[in-house]
This record gives sequence, structure tokens and C-alpha cells, in this order.
Amino acid sequence: MPFIPHTDDEIRDMLAAVGVDSIEQLFDEIPPHLRAKTLGNIPAGMKEMDINRLMNSRAAQDGQPICFMGAGAYDHHIPSAVWQITTRGEYYTAYTPYQAEASQGTLQLIYEYQSMMTALTGMDVSNASMYDGASSMAEAALMAVRANRKSKSRKILVPRTVNPVYTHTSNSIVKHQNIELVDLPFDASAGVMDLASLKAYEGEDITALVIAQPNFFGNLEDVDALTDWAHAQGALVIAVVNPLSLALLKPPGQWGEKGADIAIGDGQPLGAPMSSGGPYYGFMCCIKALVRQMPGRIVGRTVDQDEREGFVLTLQAREQHIRRSKATSNICTNQGLVVTASTIHMAIMGPQGLQQVATACHQNTRQLVDALAAIDGVKPLFNGARFHEAVLQLNRPVAEVLEALAEKNILGGYDLSRDYPELGNALLVCATEMRTDDDIKQYADALEAILC
Repeated sequence: MPFIPHTDDEIRDMLAAVGVDSIEQLFDEIPPHLRAKTLGNIPAGMKEMDINRLMNSRAAQDGQPICFMGAGAYDHHIPSAVWQITTRGEYYTAYTPYQAEASQGTLQLIYEYQSMMTALTGMDVSNASMYDGASSMAEAALMAVRANRKSKSRKILVPRTVNPVYTHTSNSIVKHQNIELVDLPFDASAGVMDLASLKAYEGEDITALVIAQPNFFGNLEDVDALTDWAHAQGALVIAVVNPLSLALLKPPGQWGEKGADIAIGDGQPLGAPMSSGGPYYGFMCCIKALVRQMPGRIVGRTVDQDEREGFVLTLQAREQHIRRSKATSNICTNQGLVVTASTIHMAIMGPQGLQQVATACHQNTRQLVDALAAIDGVKPLFNGARFHEAVLQLNRPVAEVLEALAEKNILGGYDLSRDYPELGNALLVCATEMRTDDDIKQYADALEAILC
């Protein structure tokens, strides 16, 4: 946000307008003993030129490595117009839209976002929004327990092919509410959920099944078979999806005969920079039958008594957010600014633009895997259909390889050994549309030098 200085004359005019003699009088309700006399531990102010030099030098310490890491956050190109528009004052400072008559712009933007997300996911309704993808999965679990009233088990099946961060976060949130997240194994040869493992749960009371597409390894699950199996058991289906992948893959609203019931994920691929881990936002969509159990804000379009179009918060009263355990959500101040950026990003890119980006990501990942697999000591671990990411097996511990790559200014991927020790020296790599032929060659040359 630009700095706007105020002159002494402007300050005097302001004080005169409000009827006080000094700035101090504006804060006279604060007792003197609570006021800080001096800020002794704060260093002296610096000139703007010196501040710029200092901050540039500190930023340079982070470097600008070539990124081949994914695992939930992705290095995508963001058109410069996205954040140029997002940081305009009318977007940047807009806050809560509870007073509809004063918030039509914010409400319309949220409505446009919801419309885009339902089109992308093939679902009926979208909220706006959640804190991140991991908390979205936790909220989806809570929502499934509320919505599936026929189920009394409060048991949700979660394949180990779901992002481990999502699973750990969800478990931290729901375990004290007597909700059990049950791990499901995966097929170690294919890197997808083991369908045979579901037979043990046939006929049992299952509240919901979580399905990741693509899964954490980048592999594509048999979503149609999994969705139909869950519905045959009376369970709801929670889809965990990468929104960019939906420009190419079947949307969760079309999985199986009836489609998924809830779709969640992280909106970071849609216009949010990686930013050392955030802020991002989580999205959530669902079928119409479950909308009253959906947490978070929902904006609707209506007409007033003069038949003029308007936008309002709908289905949830403001007070529902303070009803503690009886509320459908604890989401009040959401990640509205990042949602704004995503809405602008999707509007600029359009369906064709998103499809082109997703296609380029897929092609670059294939090219990366081919280049790295040609090196002695590297082989692909799974051979099925994939999107965006792939798992490679190395002939030595991944941690030391990644450290050596970092010294060559390359972020080489994600070490899977902590979350999936049974895979051995497994490395998760990703190549977005940002990676060039030279980037991939540089990675391959560096890895070969390290391993050979």
C-alpha cells in the first residue's frame, strides 16, 4: 500500500474538524499509566534509501532457487495484473460484508468467486472461503458428521495417499470431537489407494470416504469406483482436489453415478504466490442438499423491492459464528484478499488459459521424469497416470541429495521418507509451467553430478 504523508496543515485541519486541540486528546481515554513514554528498544529511524538497501540485502540471502518442489504449494506464473488489481484500495482494504447496503462490491466479487468455483468443481454450491486446504478437510469431516444423519459411527476413511499435512491437521481438529479418521493403505506398486482394503469395511457404518485426485504422489485414483463404493455403503464422499487439475480432469461433481458430496482443496494454485507458506486459502463446495451444513460465508444474488439486482449473505445469520459448538463453522474472518486475487486470476486466465497451464505442467513433469530417470541411481517408483507430480527412487538418502542440490541453487523436491518410510529413498518432484528446458537440464546435470 502506498505511503501517504500528512502535512502539519492537514493535521491541524483534521483536529479542528473533530473539535480537539492535539493528537494526544484523541486518545485521552487511555489511562496515563498504560501509555508508553518511550520506545527504548526500537532502533532509530532509517532513511528510505537505507531501508531499501537493507531489505534488498536480506531478501538476497534467501536466493532465487529453481523450484521443483510441490507437495501442496506450487510455483505458478501469476499475471502481473492480478495483484496490481487486488491491491487497489477498493479491494485491498475491503473487510467484512455483513452490512450489505455498504458492501455490494465485496459481495458481488465473492458471488463471482463462488460461481467460478462451482463451475470448476462441478458442484452446486461454494462458500467463500476457508483458511487453507488442510483446515478445509477438517471442516469437511465435521460437516459430513452433521450431514450424514443415518451414520452414527463418526468414522471417516482417509487413504494414506491424501496429503499428510491435511490428515494431521484434520485429526488435530476433530479427534477431540469423537470423530475417528481411519487410515487406508495404498498399493505400493501403483501409488494409489488399494481397492481391496475397502472390502473390510463393506456393510459397516461409515460416515464418509475421503478421495484425493490427484493424490499426494501425483497419481490418479479410480474416483468413479471409489465414489460408487462409498455411496453404496451409505457414506458421503469428500473430494480433495487441486483446482488447477480440474481444467483437465473430471470434476468431482461428475465422479461415479452421483458425484462427490463435498469438494475441498487449497486455492494457492489460483493466483497466490508461494510466499514461504502463505497466506493461502481453502475452498469448499458441496451438493445443494448439504448446503445448510456448509461452514463459512455464502453469498446469494437477489432483487430488492424496486427489482434492482443485489447481493447478500444468505442462509446463515451473523450470530451463527458465535454459537460455539452449535455453530456450523468457526470461520469468521476468512482469507478474503487471496480469494479476491483468485477471482481476478480466474477471470483473466479463463477456462482455456487454465487448461493451457495445466497441460504445460503435465508435459513439463513428464519431461522432468524422463530426464532424471535416465540417470544411474534414479528410477520412477510408479508408472500409472499422473498429474503435476511424480515419485522417484534414489540410490541414497534423499535428505543429503536435496541438501547438495540446494547448494547448487535448486529446490529438488520433497523428501517422502518421514511420511512414507516404506517407500525407501523416495523423492517427490514437480515441474510447473514455469520450468523451462534449461531448468530441467540444469536439474538433471546437477543430480547426475551428485549421484554418479
